[in-house]
Amino acid sequence: MPTFETVIYEIPAPGVARITQNRPEARNAQNYQLTYDLNAAFDEAAADESVKVIILAGAGPHFSAGHDLRGGGPPLSSFPTVGTWREFNKKGAEGYMAVEEEIYLGMCRRWRNIPKPTIAQVQGKCIAGGLMLAWVCDLIIASDDAMFSDPVVQMGVCGVEYFAHPWELGHRKAKEMLFTADWITAQDAYRLGMVNHVVPREELESFTLALAEKIAQKPSFALKLAKEAVNQTLEAQGQWQAMLAVFNLHQLAHSHNQELYGMRIDPNGIPGAVRRQ
Repeated sequence: MPTFETVIYEIPAPGVARITQNRPEARNAQNYQLTYDLNAAFDEAAADESVKVIILAGAGPHFSAGHDLRGGGPPLSSFPTVGTWREFNKKGAEGYMAVEEEIYLGMCRRWRNIPKPTIAQVQGKCIAGGLMLAWVCDLIIASDDAMFSDPVVQMGVCGVEYFAHPWELGHRKAKEMLFTADWITAQDAYRLGMVNHVVPREELESFTLALAEKIAQKPSFALKLAKEAVNQTLEAQGQWQAMLAVFNLHQLAHSHNQELYGMRIDPNGIPGAVRRQ
């Protein structure tokens, strides 16, 4: 099995790969290292002809605390870039937009389009950037204690970069989630169609694996075509074009906050935040 610094890669059953985020001490917050480890692990599973289904999990009590805003770890320049924007050190909006195109929107787009079924195995908290990881997967299995939130509006930004909220929740619940930053329970997420199944925490891993094994019994090409058929339908409805448009609004918010507060988020909505001079 390949080894990664922040990801565990394993084959728990024939035809099934499981990729586990392994920063439990940081609640699996995504720094550059974790992002690029996830990308390498997804590429490994995509290239392995024996793998027909991919599970994405998180070690520890929570699936993902989202983007690691504290920084730390190797800089972006330490990793081979996947996209083509580059020039991450450019001044003004240009450089930071390229960064987010690379590590957020671009990565999510790559993972969403892997031509193999993917299943998110979600427990505990799934916050902001954690939603992006779950939403790129084809199916979501949640433990009964799972909770979902996107608190980015209170940071002065319109929502996370991979803006799938209206498709995942419906437009009215998406607005409520963004406006309030309130938690959505696993049970409500199931009722709204965002989650496929809700199971007891102690059964989450076994249930998800059993589902993956069931899917892996199907012909691989038919699975690929079925996934493509649904994804193409979403594209025909304008999902990707809408995401691109919202990504531009997201960048506008960063630039606005940078000019007003000297930082890319609005500190007024975050207790204890300090403005940069």
